[in-house]
Amino acid sequence: MTGTMASETLLPALRAVLAQGSSLIESLDDHVYTAKPTIAGGASIGAHYRHCLDHFGALLTGDASGGIDYDARKRDPRIENEREAALEMTHHLRDLASSFDSSILRSPVSVRCGVSYTENRSPVVHSSFEREVMFSISHAVHHYALIAMICRSLSATIPEGFGVAPSTVHYRRESTLFRS
Repeated sequence: MTGTMASETLLPALRAVLAQGSSLIESLDDHVYTAKPTIAGGASIGAHYRHCLDHFGALLTGDASGGIDYDARKRDPRIENEREAALEMTHHLRDLASSFDSSILRSPVSVRCGVSYTENRSPVVHSSFEREVMFSISHAVHHYALIAMICRSLSATIPEGFGVAPSTVHYRRESTLFRS
């Protein structure tokens, strides 16, 4: 993906995935948001959504050295348990994403993320902001798929395409065109 294409795609996609999450959370009632069905291993929609927002927060605010530290997430229980707090954070993150200049996408960043179950140290790797935006969107889509599964188990309505990877949406659309 060229720099121009990345700037035309990544930041709007980031804002769109945050908007998609906001739309779902607005449509749920508090009981559904905090329910912990067995199918989800005791995790609520709020827990998965908070986890996504934590990653977006790490991405958009960075750490003191200008890097991204996915291990230093806030894990704010209010966001997990209060829809209004989750919506407020979502709107804040969308505002941050809207204020970014696309020139930042090619910026190198150092990224810390725990990957080992035996080591208590997290490696730091070199990446770019555009790659981390892409990761955060993909990460959220996968959690949105889990959220969609929880919603279905609770008979909650979900928006069409929620939790479906963009590549799958495009594939399905093209497959339908070829079958017509």
